[in-house]
Amino acid sequence: MAAAERRAFAHKINRTVAAEVRKQVSRERSGSPHSSRRCSSSLGVPLTEVVEPLDFEDVLLSRPPDVEPGPLRDLVEFPADDLELLLQPRECRTTEPGIPEDGKMDAQVRAAVEMYTEDWIIAHRRYQHLSAAYNPITTETQRERQKGLTRQVFEQDASGDERSGPEDSDDPRHSSGSLDDTPRSSGASGIFDLRNLAADSLLPSLLERVAPEDVDRRNEALRRQHRPRALLALYPAPDEDEAVERCNRPEPPREHFGQRILVKCLSLKFEIEIEPIFGILALYDVREKKKISENFYFDLNSDSMKGLLRAHVTHPAISTLARSAIFSVTYPSPDIFLVIKLEKVLQQGDISECCEPYMVMKEADTAKNKEKLEKLRLAAEQFCTRLGRYRMPFAWTAVHLANIVSSAGQPDRDSDSEGERRPAWTDRRRRGPQDRTSSGDDACSFSGFRPATLTVTNFFKQEAERLSDEDLFKFLADMRRPTSLLRRLRPVTAQLKIDISPAPENPHFCLSPELLHVKPYPDPRGRPTKEILEFPAREVYAPHTSYRSLLYVYPHSLNFSSRQGSVRNLAVRVQYMAGEDPSQALPVIFGKSSCSEFTREAFTPVVYHNKSPEFYEEFKLRLPACVTENHHLLFTFYHVSCQPRPGTALETPVGFTWIPLLQHGRLRTGPFCLPVSVDQPPPSYSVLTPDVALPGMRWVDGHKGVFSVELTAVSSVHPQDPHLDKFFTLVHVLEEGAFPFRLKDAVLSEGTVEQELRASLAALRLASPEPLVAFSHHVLDKLVRLVVRPPVIGGQIVNLGRGAFEAMAHVVSLVHRSLEGAQDTRGHCPLLAAYVYYAFRLPGTEPSLPGGAPPVTVQPATLARGPGRPASLYLARSKSISSSNPDLAVAPGSVDDEVSRILASKLLHEELALQWVVSGSAVREAVLQHAWFFFQLMVKSMMLHLLLGQKLDTPRKLRFPGRFLDDIAALVGSVGLEVITRVHKDAELAERLNASLAFFLSDLLSLVDRGFVFSLVRALYKQVATRLQSAPNPAVLLTLRMDFTRILCSHEHYVTLNLPCCPLSPPASPSPSVSSTASQSSTFSSQAPDPKVISMFELSGPFRQQHFLAGLLLTELALAMEPEAEGASLLHKKAICAVHTLLCSHDADPRYAEATVKARVAELYLPLLSLSRDTLPRLHDFAEGPGQRSRLASMLDSDTEGEGDAGGTINPSVAMAIAGGPLAPGSRASISQGPATAARSGYALSAESSRTLLVCVLWVLKNAEPALLQRWAADLTLPQLGRVLDLLYLCLAAFEYKGKKAFERINSLTFKKSLDMKARLEEAILGTIGARQEMVRRSRERSPFGNQENVRWRKSITHWRQTSDRVDKTKDEMEHEALVDGNLATEASLVVLDTLEIIVQTVMLSEARESILGAVLKVVLYSLGSAQSALFLQHGLATQRALVSKFPELLFEEDTELCADLCLRLLRHCGSRISAIRTHASASLYLLMRQNFEIGNNFARVKMQVTMSLSSLVGTTQNFSEEHLRRSLKTILTYAEEDVGLRDSTFAEQVQDLMFNLHMILTDTVKMKEHQEDPEMLIDLMYRIARGYQGSPDLRLTWLQNMAGKHAELGNHAEAAQCMVHAAALVAEYLALLEDSRHLPVGCVSFQNISSNVLEESAISDDILSPDEEGFCSGKHFTEMGLVGLLEQAAVYFTMGGLYEAVNEVYKTLIPILEAHRDYKKLAAVHGKLQEAFTKIMHQSSGWERVFGTYFRVGFYGSRFGDLDEQEFVYKEPSITKLAEISHRLEEFYTERFGEDVVEIIKDSNPVDKTKLDPQKAYIQITYVEPHFDTYELKDRVTYFDRNYGLRTFLFCTPFTPDGRAHGELPEQHKRKTLLSTAHAFPYIKTRIRVCHREETVLTPVEVAIEDMQKKTRELAFATEQDPPDAKMLQMVLQGSVGPTVNQGPLEVAQVFLAEIPEDPKLFRHHNKLRLCFKDFCKKCEDALRKNKALIGPDQKEYHRELERNYSRLREALQPLLTQRLPQLLAPNTAGLRNSLNRASFRKTDL
Repeated sequence: MAAAERRAFAHKINRTVAAEVRKQVSRERSGSPHSSRRCSSSLGVPLTEVVEPLDFEDVLLSRPPDVEPGPLRDLVEFPADDLELLLQPRECRTTEPGIPEDGKMDAQVRAAVEMYTEDWIIAHRRYQHLSAAYNPITTETQRERQKGLTRQVFEQDASGDERSGPEDSDDPRHSSGSLDDTPRSSGASGIFDLRNLAADSLLPSLLERVAPEDVDRRNEALRRQHRPRALLALYPAPDEDEAVERCNRPEPPREHFGQRILVKCLSLKFEIEIEPIFGILALYDVREKKKISENFYFDLNSDSMKGLLRAHVTHPAISTLARSAIFSVTYPSPDIFLVIKLEKVLQQGDISECCEPYMVMKEADTAKNKEKLEKLRLAAEQFCTRLGRYRMPFAWTAVHLANIVSSAGQPDRDSDSEGERRPAWTDRRRRGPQDRTSSGDDACSFSGFRPATLTVTNFFKQEAERLSDEDLFKFLADMRRPTSLLRRLRPVTAQLKIDISPAPENPHFCLSPELLHVKPYPDPRGRPTKEILEFPAREVYAPHTSYRSLLYVYPHSLNFSSRQGSVRNLAVRVQYMAGEDPSQALPVIFGKSSCSEFTREAFTPVVYHNKSPEFYEEFKLRLPACVTENHHLLFTFYHVSCQPRPGTALETPVGFTWIPLLQHGRLRTGPFCLPVSVDQPPPSYSVLTPDVALPGMRWVDGHKGVFSVELTAVSSVHPQDPHLDKFFTLVHVLEEGAFPFRLKDAVLSEGTVEQELRASLAALRLASPEPLVAFSHHVLDKLVRLVVRPPVIGGQIVNLGRGAFEAMAHVVSLVHRSLEGAQDTRGHCPLLAAYVYYAFRLPGTEPSLPGGAPPVTVQPATLARGPGRPASLYLARSKSISSSNPDLAVAPGSVDDEVSRILASKLLHEELALQWVVSGSAVREAVLQHAWFFFQLMVKSMMLHLLLGQKLDTPRKLRFPGRFLDDIAALVGSVGLEVITRVHKDAELAERLNASLAFFLSDLLSLVDRGFVFSLVRALYKQVATRLQSAPNPAVLLTLRMDFTRILCSHEHYVTLNLPCCPLSPPASPSPSVSSTASQSSTFSSQAPDPKVISMFELSGPFRQQHFLAGLLLTELALAMEPEAEGASLLHKKAICAVHTLLCSHDADPRYAEATVKARVAELYLPLLSLSRDTLPRLHDFAEGPGQRSRLASMLDSDTEGEGDAGGTINPSVAMAIAGGPLAPGSRASISQGPATAARSGYALSAESSRTLLVCVLWVLKNAEPALLQRWAADLTLPQLGRVLDLLYLCLAAFEYKGKKAFERINSLTFKKSLDMKARLEEAILGTIGARQEMVRRSRERSPFGNQENVRWRKSITHWRQTSDRVDKTKDEMEHEALVDGNLATEASLVVLDTLEIIVQTVMLSEARESILGAVLKVVLYSLGSAQSALFLQHGLATQRALVSKFPELLFEEDTELCADLCLRLLRHCGSRISAIRTHASASLYLLMRQNFEIGNNFARVKMQVTMSLSSLVGTTQNFSEEHLRRSLKTILTYAEEDVGLRDSTFAEQVQDLMFNLHMILTDTVKMKEHQEDPEMLIDLMYRIARGYQGSPDLRLTWLQNMAGKHAELGNHAEAAQCMVHAAALVAEYLALLEDSRHLPVGCVSFQNISSNVLEESAISDDILSPDEEGFCSGKHFTEMGLVGLLEQAAVYFTMGGLYEAVNEVYKTLIPILEAHRDYKKLAAVHGKLQEAFTKIMHQSSGWERVFGTYFRVGFYGSRFGDLDEQEFVYKEPSITKLAEISHRLEEFYTERFGEDVVEIIKDSNPVDKTKLDPQKAYIQITYVEPHFDTYELKDRVTYFDRNYGLRTFLFCTPFTPDGRAHGELPEQHKRKTLLSTAHAFPYIKTRIRVCHREETVLTPVEVAIEDMQKKTRELAFATEQDPPDAKMLQMVLQGSVGPTVNQGPLEVAQVFLAEIPEDPKLFRHHNKLRLCFKDFCKKCEDALRKNKALIGPDQKEYHRELERNYSRLREALQPLLTQRLPQLLAPNTAGLRNSLNRASFRKTDL
């Protein structure tokens, strides 16, 4: 991608003449579309104002649908069946309805039964499911639509899979190329190889000469095949957070359940089995101190035990045999216990006695206790027979549910409940407020735990004194404590097995609490599971949906202590009496376990010998449908005699009491403390309460309350709230007309009932919330009825409209408040929404009414209307007041008139609108809070009115009366005003109101005159616009307006509402702007631009007028995109998201599937193209990061500096001046003044928004009519067209495929929000840099080669954000994402290609076509250079061939860069692994060469470009496949051979030459591939290839740059810098040949100071290089600026490598050039950098801060190494590399290459004997070496840098002994010193250099000793002179020198070598030297001791003395050895004696 992206595209400045400018300006001035967007064109209505919409209905009348052909007809008008009425049967959970059969029902019960059985009535918009609101495009639906996509083939994915290609074989010959053979493999063999290859398939008609039009036609037909229909199905779904229009159909009202737990009782086994035991289960909440479920009774006795009770139980009902129960828990908490109580048959003895046998006897002792057991069994049998109907408490236990749930479910629960806890958008908050667990620590879930089976072993015996619930709660609280008292008690041992699991969704064989069969119930004989009714711990707000009427009776305690007589074993009997006769006891008491289903009486368990027992019993009763005044509960108290005594009855009644169930028509519930009468109550007792002292009755304890009992009702008929009760009673009385009527103590007559009713309406707000919500449907129904059917009292109509409306507002508020937690995202209460949608119906009138319509299936009632609005009538008055207009008096007519008018009911929607408009402030506030409800109610009422009144055929303008529409208009206006005024006070309310209003208007569009609705919208817009002027924070208002527009546009007939089929009519009178636009010809068409087309593509007046909603939406977008727009980023996102959502829904909509229809839909969005074109500078730049976006526009533009210019062309004020005229007086000041500064360019869009906007643009381009686009393109000015091309360029960049790897990488970068923020931040920071500098900076940084993944946007692109929370995706998901992304990239690129073709066809004839086509070609090139699929490349290359064949001059005459780019891209594709791509690429390359040849008979340019491109490609591309490229070369050869047209020319020959040349380059490349993993070998190869190009400077330069890139990648900055220096030297040589400039370097010589190696570059001699030959040195580097660039890059690399001294040298060469160019800016920068470099040198003088490198000698031995065998190298490794590291690295690398156990590292550094090595193995010897300098050198190499730069000589030493060991005793310790010289100096352009010379020296033991002593002395001297002194170091060195124990220390050395004078005179000199060394050593020791003494503190005195003592001992020992003299030394030196101190005289062995 080299140059196209690197160059500023501003090279070609179109030479705009003054005339053009004038033309341009006249256009600007006439307010045409190209001037400011705010002052939009044509009609001149600014964008900030809404145009007057057309009258929709009139337009439709003038264009009947039949005008349109075929599929377009449906776009013209809404379908006839748009509205329909559905009757949805109410879902009944049970198989039988469960409503009372008994005929007698009072009004209340009748109303309830009716309500719980009638079907739902739904007024339905049939196509609504197609709108974006109900058919949201979510990730899931997208995934669904993406099924069946074909996988696109991409090079980068293919390369990943085929890693081990055929070239990675293990064949040793392949392993490594020799480095010294010729740079090329011999030409002949290459030719031979190429001839034998197979070519790819040829393109059949490539060589035919076909007319260009036919080629284009064929290409287009091919492009159109197999394209996906929906582009947006490939793009991520729109952002959920923005979906304000999202609605869900409310769920139908259902019965409320909490979390359901299934408890199965499996078995109960005691140690002894002697009698039946019965169980009771219930849930208790300890914290709330409340029983939270009814009882479940179970019986697990064996048949033999059950048999004992035969006498008492006839056939048990199957419902009583249940052993499993489903409990519901609405508020799960850790305080819930499952309490199990056991009871047994009553027997003699208290509880403890009865428990004794169970506690004492063990099952194991059965044999021992046989007799006892027998006795017990007998006794039990007797008790069962006699007392079988009575029970006694026995034992209890409790299970802590939280333990079960948490221990059972942890692992599962985490995974499962994730799904639970984060419901999707749709069911968010569906489960009602019950989801809100109370507080944090309660969070405890009973759903989704793992089922558990429990065995409960310990039961506690019941204590007679502590049976009440209060005691139970104490016990339970105690159980949770670790030191529970209960644990100390002796338990009753038993085994109860129960299963606890989450209840299944639809369990089989289930009975409801009323014992009805719940569906599915497969077989009535199966053992049932019971649903247990919940008594929620706190309020549950849910409306009743089914008939339920249950009564629970809880006897608590009885106090008979003062009752005389034998009253001890007390049982209480309960009966439900319908009268006073004993036979009137009703069978309504539910049976327990193993008994009949219902009974007439029930008893409490008996506590033995207790006069004041407590009870825990619960009786469950079914209330009859009609409870009357004499229904009552009768309690009878019995004494049960346990012992059978003769003459004693089994049971003796000892007391009576009762509770009447109705009082003033209300059910009596709650706690009672009743007196008990001793005698049977007298007749008619049931109407009184026992509190009334009846005469002649005896009472226990003197009529005090002694029996405490509680009643609880669970009823969906009786509200149990006084206010509700009263309201219902009054309403029912009015309906029945039964006067007079008794209410509480008052009697109501007709006169007083109205007042009572009004009071009752007002009092509804005081009702308690729970019953109010439960009965909300009833209440709302009654209120609606009161509004619509005003009651007639005493012959007068009572108008209760206002009261009922207010009551409704309060009820709605209360329900909302109670259910606050359950509201959906729009603040709607789902319960009320469901009421409106399903339950609300218009109260019916009798069908026989005059004026009524025939009845509909819904209900026998229909609507009738009387004349005008029904007036409220008082027959007794002379005058009545009209309800709608209180001032209007209506004279009463005759009575018949009145009556007929009474019957005519009001219409709810009219009444609601009226009441709302005239309501007072308090009520209005309540209504506003929940406006949505009233709006929805009105809409449904209107729909029912139309549907039931058969008015759908009525024209829309006549459907509703004018005054109703006036009310609506007033209402909408006032609510709109509320939104605007409240936006700053209560933003949330404003937001909700705004949405409700929008939905209301959207609904009205389906019902009323649409023109009227549009006018309302316009009025609302105006309100906002006026407010915006003064608003403190306009962004908030704009956001609301945006949401409003978005909701309106989500209407399912949005397209139809935009009148897509009517042609745009230009305004009737030609306004000045149009005439001036028309008078000026456009760039491309000779005739004037067509104003119609222009207005279709701009937000013109006609466009906005006709496409009203689309106009609003796009205007919002345009305003949000304005540079000055407030709150930009949020608004950008909202506006773009809105458009995106709409386009997505069009794509998904089956109605618009056909292409012709979709083209019409696309016309509604054409202005998007101009809009995006003008916002281009602010779009996120995907191609290069922030910077030059208008690459092509600026090419085509006159040289504009500012890019943010609103018109995008020329600054108008400058232009006016050129044009020679004053500024247009009418132009907006802000736009025409001053140059476009950076600030004007506005706020940049985030990556995500930009990408979405671009995908929308592509959608329009894909679906719009091509002919239309062509006419549009023809009308564009040059700069505008440039912008359009830029836009396309950006589209390519934005949707480039990232490859599967990227998806795996990105997996961890998923957090969308942070990404988006990051992108914004980057833009904020970078946005301030001017585009130009940015571009220049970038062009330098870019690698010489394009495909360096554009990293910046890749990170910030948030394509993957859908999974916002889950980071790790599965492999399949990533596969899928890659698949979709590949398809999106392909489709986006194809759309761009289609558009480019359209542009090319448009500009064929224009005079400015060169520059445009150049720009088009750049876009094509960019598309070919980015990662593309095989499918796209076939089409892209076809287009490229067509372009080149039509306009060859583009490539071959002008700029080289395009040609170079094209060659590079084609070559890359020729090397593709995918054959289809190769086929097309080689065809393109062949045609390119042929074209070039035909133009000039010489195709040197293409030859050169191709060769360079190949080198560049080979050098930098990692996964490059040469074998595939060879096949392409062969294919090109084949074309040349088969091309008949050029047979006679030299063309085929030249092609052949070129191909063989390329083939040779490739051969080298193969070797490079083999060494891909071995950096040293790879660089060596690159080096060799570069050397091979010594005669071709362009290519050598390319390779040097390749090497630099490789080094930089590996972190070898010094080497990269050297490559750059060599490249600069090469360019300098070339420039020196061209001209002799004083300021330029003279060639290589000038660079010698930087590196001595650089002289290699001087090999270019005049004979090789003739600078004039075409194609040579034509690259951009062979210029002065090129040289400057290379030097700057070298300096950068040197700086990175810390070689600051070299930086200075580089700048020495650079500064003269800059001075000659007077480039002071750069000079300033250079000197700044020099200052930095020198400062760093000063700060890092010691050198430790920058360690330059570590050197190792590496020798390779063994035939496995091929060319490397017996080669020695010096390797430069990063600083501080340990020997082990490099050793490990090489061993690992070669092991991987040769296999296990082949590579061996030679551990020593001795000379290697080849004969001793195993030929099968590979040996590596590695030695650490140090740079070595001769003494004379050290004079010059002063600094640390000097000693690390330009190194050629290295030294290493090897100790050895004659017997082969490395170390031995002193007399035999030798040392070998090896000096290595390298061929080049380090640092060089590679990191390993061959050793070219080696010399070895062997030191004798005495010489070794001399060296050691010298070293020791040096150390001492250093430690002594160190400044500042370091005492520790000094003491260490001293200790090592004078310490007595030092092994092989100084003393030992002296004793070995100085003890006797050597015999060999040759050694005298060494002897003497050693003696001198020792003298020096002693002197230094003394200095060191003196220094130490000065340094130490008092604590070290002793240590110092010890050192001194040791030293003096050493000196004494040395004294005699040092004093003896050598006689011979005095003699003169003989000739034979060697000067052994001179290095040259060492024994030398040269290798």
